[in-house]
Amino acid sequence: MQHHDSRAKLSSSQLAALTLGAIGIVYGDIGTSPLYALKEVFAHGHLQLTPENIYGILSLIFWTLTIVVSLKYVTLILRADNNGEGGLIAMLALASTAVKDRPALRNRLLAVGMFGTAIFFGDGVITPAVSVLSAVEGMEVAAPGLEKYVVPITLVVLTALFMVQKHGTSGIGKFFGPITTVWFLVVAVLGAIHIVENPAVLAAMNPLYALTFIYQHPGLAFIALGAVILCATGAEALYADMGHFGKLPIRLAWFSLVLPSLVLNYFGQGAMLLEHPENVENPFFEMAPQWALYPLVGLATAATVIASQALITAAFSVTKQIIQLGYLPRLRILHTSEQETGQIYIPFVNWALYACIVLAVALFGSSSKLAAAYGITVTIDMLITTVMTFFVIRYAWKLTLPVCVMATGAFLIIDIMFFSANAIKIVDGGWFPLLVGIVMFSLMMTWRDGRSLLHERLRSDAIDLHPFLEAVFCSPPTRVEGTAVFLNADAGSTPNALLHNLKHNKVLHSQNLFVTVRSHEVPYISADKRIEIEDLGNDCWQVMLHFGFMNELNVPEALQLVKAQGVAINDMETSYFLSRDIVIPTIGSGMAPWREKLFAGMHRNASGIADFLSLPTNRVVELGSKVEI
Repeated sequence: MQHHDSRAKLSSSQLAALTLGAIGIVYGDIGTSPLYALKEVFAHGHLQLTPENIYGILSLIFWTLTIVVSLKYVTLILRADNNGEGGLIAMLALASTAVKDRPALRNRLLAVGMFGTAIFFGDGVITPAVSVLSAVEGMEVAAPGLEKYVVPITLVVLTALFMVQKHGTSGIGKFFGPITTVWFLVVAVLGAIHIVENPAVLAAMNPLYALTFIYQHPGLAFIALGAVILCATGAEALYADMGHFGKLPIRLAWFSLVLPSLVLNYFGQGAMLLEHPENVENPFFEMAPQWALYPLVGLATAATVIASQALITAAFSVTKQIIQLGYLPRLRILHTSEQETGQIYIPFVNWALYACIVLAVALFGSSSKLAAAYGITVTIDMLITTVMTFFVIRYAWKLTLPVCVMATGAFLIIDIMFFSANAIKIVDGGWFPLLVGIVMFSLMMTWRDGRSLLHERLRSDAIDLHPFLEAVFCSPPTRVEGTAVFLNADAGSTPNALLHNLKHNKVLHSQNLFVTVRSHEVPYISADKRIEIEDLGNDCWQVMLHFGFMNELNVPEALQLVKAQGVAINDMETSYFLSRDIVIPTIGSGMAPWREKLFAGMHRNASGIADFLSLPTNRVVELGSKVEI
């Protein structure tokens, strides 16, 4: 998918294409929620299936979709774009930049934002598992004897999904929009049929039903909120995918198709349960006539696979952004499309997600048990997004404090209510995605702190580059043809690779570039701001390359810009010299011993920087050294 500038004027055909794409990618997760959301409210017997309770729950679902999705995400948060990009990392970058003159607050916001990003991976484990399981469980309605095949079929579907990731989605991606559109139309028709039979159910749109239910059954309403929020899972995707589609197509898809279809289906399920309370075990599939069950199971499975695909793609994208911001080690990133730079595949992330999802399916075994684990991570991310929004509108948009409090305060109260309702489900399964998120957060913080310690240690031993070069050229070594590019984390210091090269080879190339790569907390940095160059004399230059966290880190391509500064680079005569440091953990570095060892292991197993920076590996020379931290 290409970065889309939401400020550009769209033709009607472009708008239609982007809206169709948004339906397929953005709304897959929230669009498959009717499979399990209403079922889970009544699943555990806490809530009796009375007409008053059905009306109350339908009202809660309708107003959750209206307030959390339509007002909070579609109306307010889509406005907080970072150069056209959305998502928690883009929001975090906006918020941290807005408070950069308050370092203590900025560090706290960065930690909170990164925790939210880590928690996203917990969501990434539960979403495919619960969605595909709930779709395949439709077979139990079609043929009650097939229960024992539900988990094996789910695992086969998920295995096939993860196996095709390395081939990319460009071939099948064009079908996502049409298939998901058919899904929403079918969902709407199924609901409408039952609403026609019992149109009085539409009265539940009146918020008085929700308020009366909460007033009369506060304890039960609190527990029910933990399942009601399942109707809004996937709302974060609206914001995260803004850069791919733009605000208008996402809003158009929501109000024209997605919201009406979801409301019709939930109210249709409610209308059916009023007449046939015995169908509460699986109300979504019970809505369909017998002849339509197998096609519906097939369509539901396709829709949940597409929803899972969107989440896996997001996991790859988010991981790449986190790596570029310096919170995870370099991982092997493969491009699956020659046309679309955003289509990537990260083998480690793919199989780690797959292993966790298989474990979740095997451990919980049904969508109902998994639904208990679902919600806690979603509500944490919603809560963090609201907090970040406050800092963006207060410090970046400079709105007055009362306006900021009013704009985010109501959403914050609602988010806290939903989070609290889900917190009581931690013992029932919520611990699983939370554990995944906490492990990810620990890895991210360990890598950040370890890199900081490593950088400090290297800097303390470093030699300033300017005086070193002056000393070298007092009695210059033999110069050989070609250009040497020395990658250096600390601009202005002498790279270890240069010291090794002079010591062992006793030669210096005719041209030498000392290159430092900087990733910034903005999504994109344009080519005209990509490079800073300083002439050090004797055909040596200090070069600083600037990238946003969504930019492609391609160093050879960026270095072509030095030609305009009078440096004649010939790709065939350019060698890249890297220092491959071996980290040795030592007691007393400032980190706990287990974190020191973890960082050393992560550093040892990080992907080669040549791959990560798109360097031609046949022209890379790695010179190692040992560093104690």
